[in-house]
Amino acid sequence: MRHVQEYFHLGIIAPEDFDPPTPDVSPTAATKLRAADRIAVALVMLACSSAIASAADMVMKAPPPKAPALSWSGCYVGVNGGLGVSGSDFTSRVDPGTHLIDPADLATVGATGIGSANDNGFIGGGQAGCNFQTGAFVAGIEGDWDYFHSNPTFTNPNGVLGTGDTVTVTQSLRTNSLATIRPRLGIVSDRSLIYATGGVAFAKVSYTQSYTDTLNAASGAAAASSTLVGWTAGAGWEWAWTDHVSVKTEYLFAKFPTLNGLGGIVDNAGGTNTLHGTADVTIQTVRLGVNYRF
Repeated sequence: MRHVQEYFHLGIIAPEDFDPPTPDVSPTAATKLRAADRIAVALVMLACSSAIASAADMVMKAPPPKAPALSWSGCYVGVNGGLGVSGSDFTSRVDPGTHLIDPADLATVGATGIGSANDNGFIGGGQAGCNFQTGAFVAGIEGDWDYFHSNPTFTNPNGVLGTGDTVTVTQSLRTNSLATIRPRLGIVSDRSLIYATGGVAFAKVSYTQSYTDTLNAASGAAAASSTLVGWTAGAGWEWAWTDHVSVKTEYLFAKFPTLNGLGGIVDNAGGTNTLHGTADVTIQTVRLGVNYRF
């Protein structure tokens, strides 16, 4: 504009010859402006829609609320099976009589009848119990009954009497069943329970002893049967497969008092002696089990 004024001053351009440009307000230009406005509005709406969709997607992808921790409280029933091992220590004793008279022979029979043996077999049965949970601790009580057949047997054919006659003593203790009643105390971590247990144990057992010597072809026997009451202790781990079904593995050691057997010896000449025998029993079990909790 400054150059135009200089041209006016120099007389190069007359003022009436200067025609400044005017803005284009033709229909075509107006149409272009409206199109641009529409594009801008569309872009704003698209941006808003994207923001709303992103926010909705974030809400939809929010993690679900955490499920409540499993409660171990309640009562249950179940089944179990595994391996049992029993061990027995045996003794034998003969009272003075008319067949064996010499105290040295009586001592020989006693020494011949001292020994031990082990046996193992399948153990299986069922259990029932109840738990109470407070915090991370669980206390409960469980009772079980299992079929368990084992028969530790000890034989010694090497006894020799003062007369040179040989003595053979055979003893065995057959176990038919095992049952326990035990408190349990454990620590839980959601679905895992580790516990210690101990209580009273019951074993149905039968003891037998057979005796032979070559002095006048003597033979004899002693026997006893009883349900022994002892103690048991062990530990286990249980895992909740579902809210109602759990699986477990458990080890138990059980110790029982001595069982006393009584019998006699008779020879071909009519001589007799009273025969005694004893056996104790320990049982160890490793079992797997499944429980259903109500």
